[in-house]
Amino acid sequence: MPRAERRGAPTVFERRRPAASVVDVALSDAVDGCFWTEDAVGASYPSLRGEARADLAVVGGGYTGLWTAVRAKQRDPGRHVVLLEGERLGWAASGRNGGFCDASITHGEENGRNRWPDEYDDLARLGRENLDGIVATVAEHGMDVDLELTGELAVAVEPHQVAWLREAADAGGGTFLDEAAVRAEVASPTYLAGLFSPDCALLHPAKMVHELARVATELGVEIYEGSPVTGLSATRGGGPVAVATASGRLLADRVALGTNAFPALVRRFRAFTVPVWDYVVMTEPLSAEQRASLGWAARQGLADSGNQFHYYRLSADDRLLFGGFDAIYRGKRLRPEHEHRPASHEALVSHLLTTFPQLEGVRIAHRWAGAIDTSTRFSAFFGQAYGGRVAHAAGFTGLGVGATRFAADVVLDLLDGDETERTSLEMVRRLPVPFPPDPVARIGIDLTRWSLDRADHREGRRNLWLRSLDRMGLGFDS
Repeated sequence: MPRAERRGAPTVFERRRPAASVVDVALSDAVDGCFWTEDAVGASYPSLRGEARADLAVVGGGYTGLWTAVRAKQRDPGRHVVLLEGERLGWAASGRNGGFCDASITHGEENGRNRWPDEYDDLARLGRENLDGIVATVAEHGMDVDLELTGELAVAVEPHQVAWLREAADAGGGTFLDEAAVRAEVASPTYLAGLFSPDCALLHPAKMVHELARVATELGVEIYEGSPVTGLSATRGGGPVAVATASGRLLADRVALGTNAFPALVRRFRAFTVPVWDYVVMTEPLSAEQRASLGWAARQGLADSGNQFHYYRLSADDRLLFGGFDAIYRGKRLRPEHEHRPASHEALVSHLLTTFPQLEGVRIAHRWAGAIDTSTRFSAFFGQAYGGRVAHAAGFTGLGVGATRFAADVVLDLLDGDETERTSLEMVRRLPVPFPPDPVARIGIDLTRWSLDRADHREGRRNLWLRSLDRMGLGFDS
């Protein structure tokens, strides 16, 4: 039986695939590196040497850590806050993502309603308030982050996806656009319908990192780079937590951990995340003619509606970022060689040119990858250790640009011992289902990915494996 028949009907990205030679030409001069981090280098900070003292130690120099430091000083300007980063600020996921700053703190409405139906209205409100807080902070501190309040447009590229978007619109999830309306917004021959939501902003990921660091230091936070934390220790009866680094030690009354996809410093939290690699390409700046051929006057963030979905957007200088589709698990240890996967970058360019055939001839300037801290519930979880002196947040599953600020407030609530609306949430009080050890985790993740691909070839119909995951609360469809 031919492979296409075994998998089901070919997708639009297979039916309209450009010639391999066209893809090869587009990638021929691509730099293996992240455009964002090369475009915005930012200030440098010293390493921690010797012994230091702090009221609050923050471990991790990405969005979670930086927002925690900023929010800690905004809450209590007199609090002595020290942030430790093992490499450079924002060098990992926070500097490599697509820059979609979504209001959702539950990885979308469907995921939130399925997991926390009784809390969802409050979670949605808190998410919108959180996005408003980000926008207000950017304005208040004059943060140069290329912020654009564009909203996001989900598009159907297969006939069965049209009904999904219409159902979401009927449930209040956005404004439905038929084929003519969505193509009037963005000119792609693959679009069959759209769903517009205003609750999303776009920004420059690396600029956001460096501007958060600037605000933090202006508020009095001490930042140290090149200071990987090697362990935590504390006495049972209380007192400070010792945070050991490669060249020093920091004693802190409270410790906030924001280490994302890297192994948690508290061992019992390690089973709740796995690193899944996400791949991205970015074009050279589009010419005036190329830009005009797309329409896209409102500059919305875009995502299609497949299980293996793509996300894409324009940068401030009119480069086109195109990422997603492949989500590859390569083991629980992060290695530099995992960033290189030519097959994923080739697939992305092929799908980009299927989506926008009018861009044939465009060159890819940069290609890169980043590790997503994936949890089984696809949104952040929280935990405490050392008698409440240490708090941990991770598991954002690719939607952390906005949700990390909310997580920072939760972590500070927990460390301060404050009972708030946030700490009363089931989402905060309960942990997700942990991942099993390898090789079981690898087998399960690979089977899930295969099943999602199969569903995309069978009009979204989920097989027994995916239906079983759904029943266990582990289902994932976008």
